[in-house]
Amino acid sequence: MEPKEAKQVTQVSGDNQDLCKTTFNVLGICCPSEVPLIERVLQPLNGVERVSVNVPARTVTVLHDSVLIPPSEIVKALNQARLDASLRVSGQLKNARKWPSPYTLVSGFCLALSLFHYLYRPFRWVALGAIAIGILPILLKSFVAIRNFMLDINVLMVIAVAGAIGLGDYVEGGTIVFLFTLAEWLESRSNDKARAEISSVMNLAPQTAVIEASGEKVSVKDVAINTVLSVKAGETIPLDGIVVSGSSSVDESSLTGESFPVEKQGGANVWAGTMNLTGYLGVNTVALAEESTMARMAKLVEEAQNQRSATEEFVQKLAKYYTPVIVVTALAMVLAPCIDRSLGFRKWAYRALVLVVTACPCALVISTPVATACGLAHAARVGLLIKGGRHLEALGKLKVIAFDKTGTLTEGIFRVVDVMFVESETINVQKWLSWIASLESRSSHPMSVAIVSHCRQQGLEPSAEVNNFTILEGEGICGVVDNQKIYIGNSRLSNRLGWTEYVPDNWDIRGATVGYVGTEENFVGAFSVADNCRSEAAAALDRLKKLGIQLAMLTGDTATSAALIEEEVGAIQVHSQLLPEDKVRIIGELKQLGKTAMIGDGINDAPALAAADIGIAMGVAGSAVAMETSDIALMSNDIRKIAAAVKIGRRTLRKIYINVAICIVTKAVIFALTLVGLVHLWIAVLADVGTSMLVTLNSMLLLKGEKRHNHGGHRHSHSHSHSHGVCNQENGDHQHHHQNGEHHHQHHENHDCGHHHHHDNDNGRRDCGHDRNSAADLSPSSHKANNTCNVVKCSACVSHPSLYSGCACLKPRSNRCCQNSAHSHVENCVAEINLNGINKISNSPDQHINQSHPTDGQQETVVVIEQ
Repeated sequence: MEPKEAKQVTQVSGDNQDLCKTTFNVLGICCPSEVPLIERVLQPLNGVERVSVNVPARTVTVLHDSVLIPPSEIVKALNQARLDASLRVSGQLKNARKWPSPYTLVSGFCLALSLFHYLYRPFRWVALGAIAIGILPILLKSFVAIRNFMLDINVLMVIAVAGAIGLGDYVEGGTIVFLFTLAEWLESRSNDKARAEISSVMNLAPQTAVIEASGEKVSVKDVAINTVLSVKAGETIPLDGIVVSGSSSVDESSLTGESFPVEKQGGANVWAGTMNLTGYLGVNTVALAEESTMARMAKLVEEAQNQRSATEEFVQKLAKYYTPVIVVTALAMVLAPCIDRSLGFRKWAYRALVLVVTACPCALVISTPVATACGLAHAARVGLLIKGGRHLEALGKLKVIAFDKTGTLTEGIFRVVDVMFVESETINVQKWLSWIASLESRSSHPMSVAIVSHCRQQGLEPSAEVNNFTILEGEGICGVVDNQKIYIGNSRLSNRLGWTEYVPDNWDIRGATVGYVGTEENFVGAFSVADNCRSEAAAALDRLKKLGIQLAMLTGDTATSAALIEEEVGAIQVHSQLLPEDKVRIIGELKQLGKTAMIGDGINDAPALAAADIGIAMGVAGSAVAMETSDIALMSNDIRKIAAAVKIGRRTLRKIYINVAICIVTKAVIFALTLVGLVHLWIAVLADVGTSMLVTLNSMLLLKGEKRHNHGGHRHSHSHSHSHGVCNQENGDHQHHHQNGEHHHQHHENHDCGHHHHHDNDNGRRDCGHDRNSAADLSPSSHKANNTCNVVKCSACVSHPSLYSGCACLKPRSNRCCQNSAHSHVENCVAEINLNGINKISNSPDQHINQSHPTDGQQETVVVIEQ
């Protein structure tokens, strides 16, 4: 059964069930100057509620009544405006023509013939043919613009060409037409490359899925919840789900940006768009295609591209006045000879035409949204979801970051350290533990899970009979269990109820978070829970300090607990024992120092996230409230990505400033040279369209990521095998790699060991193998020379650099891959990943171990999945 194409039509719930949101490809969008034209074409249509134009992606999203106006009518209206529109299909990217249009090619041929007018004068009339043929599509677009009272680039070009004909410069008129149509095609091709890079983030999930029971391939749109799907090694997981059979390593880098594969077994969660690497998985779906994590991420990225940043709004206001001013200036230059007879009409009319050509602000207006779109796409690729250009620019200006403690700087996974009750014959410890578990089972705080789990380990189940459960803001919780009103809370609650004086002095609770338990009249006991600091927290904060960011920690916990975290992560401004309103107040104070971000994961963080210039939520551990309130979401819990987010913001801001400067300087230079008569019309055309191409290509550099220094982006590793056996670690195994500036060593002292060495860096991968027994291998210079060795990689290594960086299947000194010489490649391999010094090999029942025997006198064991 052939799966159906998934059209970009989304039903919108509301009073009118026929209201839907449809996305269209509109290749006729050249720059934001077409946005008003599109709005004027679509807004008057009966049934259209809202129109949103994404210039970098060349798409238009329309909220409309599907009964009053179906998508086909909207496509028809856009195509009548010569905008080359079509209904968008999920997972497909419609590009402009691969070659210039026939109008451009014939116009260019006629123009080439007209250049012979220097030899034979009548050839100049052939230039009129070049104009007549090439100007046809420009004329059609200009008619649409004039009909909608628009003054766009097509109208300006028609004016310039008409002026050139009027002045008798037929060849120059033909040159304008040919260069403009050719440059537009080149610009569309560069835009297509940018769109392909951007859309790659939003088209990671496959459009088809295989039903495990029947083996039938169907569209993901047709897959219901609780359907078991078949996902083989090397395939992309099509929908969010839970593993019900099989085990495998899954590459989640497309979603979280994490480079190392994650082991998945029965009961584990998997997400759409992630890659199954090594084994077979049966996945029971838990979400529809449009509700998957990847779909929500793609939707938020697309919506973010439609939001204008402060710089973009300023540039568009500037452009709004730029075109009329230039046109008025050009008109004044034409009229100047009429006032002053000494001025030559032809000379000043020609200069006026040059100004008309430069009056279109396309490059200036597109300079900001293209850079923003590329920055947002690159951020999404590394696991950062930034919800708009305004927030991306704010990242580039960030001065202060405030961290919540629990679940942000710490893991948010509590364990009960101790439970203590006052010595009294009236206290039944088992009963009170049961009451505590019952009350805590109604709370959403991370500590509650640890307390309930601890009580269950004691054989005590929470009671379902909990009445009048109440959250005491900034203090704790209370409720009635078995007709007994119980209070559980922090030191603030203890002080209010007068319990503090009853806490024995010999209760050592330093460094742990303490909860006090009792009734309104009596203090009963206390428990202490501890939370470990995140292993990467110190490194994350150190990176931010190197970027010149001031750091603060805001927590409702005790000063002692906060001080212990400070000891682990390094110097940080600490604010402890805070209520939610206190966090908001301190955020206000920090904002006086400059742009301030707040990062948290709990419900109590939501007000502070909203008060900060940028609210950052932890993606996996974050609460729904924090995710909704935040401006930026980490798709993983690795807070080192915050430094990466700041770098992306700063790079994007620099690109925006550079793009705007390029456009303004180019326009200013052309304007100045025009006044002194040093610019020809064709130069003005090339400068105008060339600037648009330049800012697009400059912005696309953001998609390539940041250049790294040798140790920052360089991995260097050695792996060994013996010709007479397997290397023994007792002989002194050596493995060596650089990553993020850190150095790690393990070494083989056995000189009979074959040596396989590979480099992994931003400029490509180089592999070589060498024997220590050979003289060449003992020479450092020869060692470097061997880096030019060519090794063919299997498909899994090519598709997944994280696998390739530790892949055990590569053969040195060979143009073959990891299987026998009779085979040129193998579809999948099992990689031996070195993670934190621990070698992990993924295994499944369907995997077999093969051995390959190179002819170089070396023996290597290769682990291969046989399909």
